[in-house]
Amino acid sequence: PFIKEWWDCGDSATLITRPRRFGKTLTMSMVEQFFSIDYAGRSDLFEHLAIWKEEKYRNLQGTYPVISLSFANIKEPTYELTRQKICQLLSKLYTEHVYILESGILRGSDITFFQRMLTTSENMNDVDATLALYQLSSFLYQYYGKKKVIILLDEYDTPLQEAYVKGYWNELTSFMSSLFNYTFKTNPYMERGLLTGITRVSKESIFSDLNNLEIVTTTSNKYSTSFGFTEEEVRNALQLFGLQDQADNVKKWYDGFCFGNKSDIYNPWSITKYLDTGKFDSYWVNTSSNSLIDKLIQGGTSDIKIAMEDLLEGKTIETAIDEEIIFEQLENNSAAVWSLLLACGYLKVNKASKDGAGGNYILSLTNFEVQNMFRRMIQGWFGKCVRKVQRFYKALCQMTWIT
Repeated sequence: PFIKEWWDCGDSATLITRPRRFGKTLTMSMVEQFFSIDYAGRSDLFEHLAIWKEEKYRNLQGTYPVISLSFANIKEPTYELTRQKICQLLSKLYTEHVYILESGILRGSDITFFQRMLTTSENMNDVDATLALYQLSSFLYQYYGKKKVIILLDEYDTPLQEAYVKGYWNELTSFMSSLFNYTFKTNPYMERGLLTGITRVSKESIFSDLNNLEIVTTTSNKYSTSFGFTEEEVRNALQLFGLQDQADNVKKWYDGFCFGNKSDIYNPWSITKYLDTGKFDSYWVNTSSNSLIDKLIQGGTSDIKIAMEDLLEGKTIETAIDEEIIFEQLENNSAAVWSLLLACGYLKVNKASKDGAGGNYILSLTNFEVQNMFRRMIQGWFGKCVRKVQRFYKALCQMTWIT
C-alpha cells in the first residue's frame, strides 16, 4: 500500500525519516522494482500484493527509468575519503548506464561529460560530481523518449552523521547542498524523488534550496504503518510460531515506537530475530555503532546526565522538540539532543502539546531493549573510570612520602 499512498500524494520530492532497521532499504528496493523499466513485465513480483488490485497501478509497473543509490556504507574518517566514495558511486551509476553512450543519441559536450564520469571517479571535480545525477537524468530522459526519471536515495544522512562525529561537517554539507539542489530541486527531468534517512537535517545545512521537499518524520501521519510491525501483525506472527504466550514479554522488549498518531509499532528487526531464535536479546541496538549517541550523552551537560538517570529509572522528561536537527547545536542545546534521540528511535512520545511541532513533549525510553542498551553503555563508561581510579590509588599507596 505504500506505493499507492506515495504516488497519490503527488509530492515532487519526499524525505522519509525512520529509525535504522525499520525497512527503509526494503521499501526503496520495492519502489525501484515496481516502477523501473528494468523490471518491466515482472508482474510476478507484485500480483499477490495489495498494489496489484487496481488497474491504474498495474499499468504503472515497469514504466519509468529509475536512478537508485544508497549512502548507507559511506562512513569514512575524513572529508576527502567521503567525497571520493560518493564520486565512486556516481561513476558506477554511469557505468551501469553506459548503453546510453553506446546508443549514439548524445552529442558534443554530453558525450564528453559522460566519458569523464566513466574515467575520473578518483579525481572528479566538484562541478561534475554535483551535476552527475542531474545530467544522468537528462541522458535517461533522452534515451527513453522524454520519459522523466524517478530518483531514489537511501540513507542520505549516514555520511552527515559521520561528518559530525569525525569533524568535517562544514566541508561535507557544502558539497551535499549543491548535489541535492541540482538533483532534486532544479531538475526538469525528474518525475519524483524519494529520500530516506534517520534524521531530518536542518534546511540551513543542506536543504536550503529544496522548498519542494515534503518531509515525513516520526511524528507525521503519512506512511505511519508502512515501516515497522503493528501489534496485530506481531500477534499473528507469534501465533504462527507458537509463541503467543510470550506476547506480553515481546511487547515489553520491542514495542513502544510511535509514528504519527499510530502507537504500538514494533521493531521489525528485533521481532524477526526473536522469532528466529526464541530468545529475548538486544538485537536492534547492537546492529550498528552508537558512537554519536555515546558522544552526546557522555560529553553532555549535567542536565542531560540527570535527565538520562531519570529515564533509566522509568521516569519521563518534558522538553521542547525540533525535528529539524541542527547538528551544530547538539553540544550546546539539550533539546537538540532529545530531538535526535527521538528521531533515532531511542525515545518515544508519551504526550505532545496541542500545537504539535515546536511545543513541549513528554518523552520516555522506547522499551526495555533501549533501556538495556543505555545501561550497558553507561556501565562501560564507569568501568573505564574505575580501572583508572584503582591504578591511581595503587600508585598513591606505593609512594614514599617525604615530610
